[in-house]
Amino acid sequence: MSGAGEWCLIESDPGVFTELIKGFGLHLLGPSSWQHDIAHGIRVNSDACVKGVQVEELWSLDPENFENLRPIHGLIFLFKWKADDEPQGSLVMDNRLDKIFFAKQVINNACATQAILSILLNCSHPNLELGKDLTTFKEFVMTFDPATKGLSLSNSNVIRSVHNSFARQQMFEFDQKAASKDDDVYHFVSYMPIEGRLYELDGLKEGPIDHGQIPTETDWLDVVRPILEKRIQKYSADEIHFNLMAVMSDRRSKYQKRIDEINQLIQSGTMETDDLHSEISKLELLIKDEQNKMDRYKVENIRRKHNYLPFIMEMLKILAQEGKLVNLVEKVNGKPKAVQQALVYMWNAVLKAKEKAASRKEAASKRDTAESKEVKMEAK
Repeated sequence: MSGAGEWCLIESDPGVFTELIKGFGLHLLGPSSWQHDIAHGIRVNSDACVKGVQVEELWSLDPENFENLRPIHGLIFLFKWKADDEPQGSLVMDNRLDKIFFAKQVINNACATQAILSILLNCSHPNLELGKDLTTFKEFVMTFDPATKGLSLSNSNVIRSVHNSFARQQMFEFDQKAASKDDDVYHFVSYMPIEGRLYELDGLKEGPIDHGQIPTETDWLDVVRPILEKRIQKYSADEIHFNLMAVMSDRRSKYQKRIDEINQLIQSGTMETDDLHSEISKLELLIKDEQNKMDRYKVENIRRKHNYLPFIMEMLKILAQEGKLVNLVEKVNGKPKAVQQALVYMWNAVLKAKEKAASRKEAASKRDTAESKEVKMEAK
């Protein structure tokens, strides 16, 4: 796959995906007026922000788990990728590609962002507002072939920056190694209805996978559910690393719209108002719950992005200076092995840091001595 800059692995989490979507409201093709987005630390134009959608995690494929999330615009499925995995549907290579946004994945680690964009850029639901910048980007690349769409996406500095803003801070840098054939590789794909048919959008395929016509008066979720079940059944019973998330309409907007409708009924005077006021109170509580959840997402994402290394290293240095760190390491002999290994690992890191600092100090001292001798020779 192409480089196109480094793309990090991001966590499969509804809070990450929801705020990632907000970050796509950046100016993809040019500058304009800006304001600060506290969720990402990236400057965005409020008129350009994606609005009207959020992401929720699904814990099972039981129909009742989908009920409270409607309307659902698309599903994002995380699974362990297999090289010999054959799609259930048929590969689309005809003129439908002119109407479906499908981009080949040409870079590593971008499948999460690509799965989200595949749903956003193919969704025509009135609740979704792409924002002018993402709309402009879609119009700009729509006539491209899938490979060129993938290159356009991967070469967008803004999309890559938003994606990478959710990278977890690493305590230490490790040399990168290529994945071997025995390594587990996980991948995101999207499922969604487009013009009455169910499609699977997988950037590793040559085109969209058509799973057939959605019968009239049938919910598309009832069609996709058995497809996902069959896909999961291909794996052994020990394989549990699956994740399913729904891209759905923003609940706060949904509840507020219902409140506005009820207020109109109250003003018309055609219905008993006690029950209506009671419903408004319930909806306001639901809005408050959703807002609290969004606030929690922001805090969690700030913690994900924060670099705790300076604090940890300083704490370990102080413990070492006071002669307490060795005792702490010895005390965890009866503790879980992972805790013991972590402390020993960090202690060794402190020792290596000290060795490097001493080495740099010694080298600087030798350099200063040599320079001093040169100055004296020149003076003579």
